Amino acid sequence: MLKTRFKSAAQPVAQLFKQYPWLLLSLLAGLQLAGVLLISRFSAPDAASNAAMVNNAAATGATTAAISAPQAVSPPAASAQTGAKSATKSATKSLPAKSSPSSAASSAGPAQVAPAQSAPAAPKLTAEQQRLNEQYKQSFANAASSVDSLIEMRVAIAEGVPTATISGASELIVMTQDRQPLNSMAAGVSYTVQPSANGITLNGSELPAAVLIEPANDATFNLGERTYRGNLMLVNDGGKLWAVNLVNLRSYLHSVVASEVSPSWPQEALKAQSVAARSYALTYYFKPMSSLFHLGATEYYQVYSGIGREAAATSQAVDATAGEFVSYRGGIVESLYAASDDIVAEAFHGHGMSQLGALSLAEQGYGYQQILGGYYPGTGLGKFVSDQQ
Repeated sequence: MLKTRFKSAAQPVAQLFKQYPWLLLSLLAGLQLAGVLLISRFSAPDAASNAAMVNNAAATGATTAAISAPQAVSPPAASAQTGAKSATKSATKSLPAKSSPSSAASSAGPAQVAPAQSAPAAPKLTAEQQRLNEQYKQSFANAASSVDSLIEMRVAIAEGVPTATISGASELIVMTQDRQPLNSMAAGVSYTVQPSANGITLNGSELPAAVLIEPANDATFNLGERTYRGNLMLVNDGGKLWAVNLVNLRSYLHSVVASEVSPSWPQEALKAQSVAARSYALTYYFKPMSSLFHLGATEYYQVYSGIGREAAATSQAVDATAGEFVSYRGGIVESLYAASDDIVAEAFHGHGMSQLGALSLAEQGYGYQQILGGYYPGTGLGKFVSDQQ
């Protein structure tokens, strides 16, 4: 019965769709759209929940970034919140304590993570600290780059004496000429050295006829009342004691220039003296006075007093002219000099530099090249350089 009634009721509908087929297509399309809407309603979360999920993910990323940064961090956010406002607070709290996000999280989008804070800047130096820092750096650079430091001078600081007294601020190592250790001298203790029948006696200990004494840690040593840099060589020559200071040309000139003229003079006069003293020393470096030493330390040569006369101004002049010498046709000039024009005329027949004359010219504004050119006519400036420069 039901089947018969259903057929009778469906016949007019079937006739209608046969007559108007586009109605069937419209009905099927409507049913498909209704199904899609129905599925979306039951499967998609609300917009607020979606915003909370995104913001919590951002908060978790911010917490991870904060832990990897080298600074204190706030505790990470607790569990995920369902509202967009709670998610925003969670993301903000999980950021580093000293960081702030570029924009606050909102219900419309995820929170942005602030970059990790950079390491703190180095503390600023005061003007005095900067000045000292630059001074120390310049001093180190001058010592490292000066060609004068590469030349070792042998200067006789005691010539044919019967005895001498030696001491050092640090331990002194006594060695043979080929640097084989023999003995040591305690720091702060004075030792008497004198020639013996077969060698040298040091506080009663018999040593070879020639020994080398080297201060530990590149310290200084004392011979009598004067303090010196470098090493000391002691030689028994014909029953007399000779003491020779092995010192680089730079340290040697630091003492010579300060011993020959006043550090209060203008720099151009000090530079002229530095070049003249270097040229004079190099003359004896290539033509030494003997096989034992290049030259002596007295006024007969040029005065060398150890470190006792060193001064900042004269050392600066030496370093500013490093490697420069008076040259004639490529050779080194024995640049004689004396205190005044009268002494130069009497001792050197007018061929040499007057130190007081150089001072006067510097005070008039002449440069050291002009001063040297006037006193050593026909010459120029040569310069030694090292392969490392």
